Amino acid sequence: MSLIKSLTKKSRLTAAIKTVEQARKSEGGKAEQLFIKAYEEFRDVIAEDLILSETLYNWGFALLQEGKTKTGDAAIKLFEEAISKFSFCQIIEPNFLGAAIDGGVAMMELARIKAVSISDPLYLSAKAQFEVAENIQKGSALYNVACISALIGDDEACLKALQDAVEFGSLPNYEEVLKDPDLETVKSKSWFAEFIESVKNPPKKEAQVEVAEGKDSGVSKAPESKLGEQAAEIEDKPE
Repeated sequence: MSLIKSLTKKSRLTAAIKTVEQARKSEGGKAEQLFIKAYEEFRDVIAEDLILSETLYNWGFALLQEGKTKTGDAAIKLFEEAISKFSFCQIIEPNFLGAAIDGGVAMMELARIKAVSISDPLYLSAKAQFEVAENIQKGSALYNVACISALIGDDEACLKALQDAVEFGSLPNYEEVLKDPDLETVKSKSWFAEFIESVKNPPKKEAQVEVAEGKDSGVSKAPESKLGEQAAEIEDKPE
């Protein structure tokens, strides 16, 4: 970080601290507005610090992975710490894709180990995180959306997310999908069976042909692929 940038951040931090002091001396709505202003100033100080955001993400990722190896209170503590790191990362860098996806995964893991109901805020927060990821990069969290939708009983959203995942090429192998415990509630349903069948046996794409007007055969040759055109151009170029 440059000296000028460091001094600017220090100045903003000083201003935020002074705003908190003003809030403490104020009352009611004015105090609340000052606190909110201070929070925004604190956020500005740490915003776009790539090293810090990447550190927090990888720290959270490590906690998430360790949590998967534990049980009971030990796992709960690790998942909660992971969620905290991912959340802080997103404050610094709101468009940090990994933090959004893995933050949702950590929430799902925590919800499972706590054995909470499907209406628990943890599941809803996880779904919100996956939706944030989708807003950052379309197709990045579609399968996660499908899984959380199945868990909370939204079959329509689950099927749409699965179909979209196929379109974006982000659907795991159908055998992995069949083994996924998050989809257990929909595996016995007819629409899911039809979806899996469509993935196992996708319809063959027929070669497109053009009808050539005024030709004896009535059919023209299908155009070459872009790759073929590029290869021909390379061969034609003089050495």
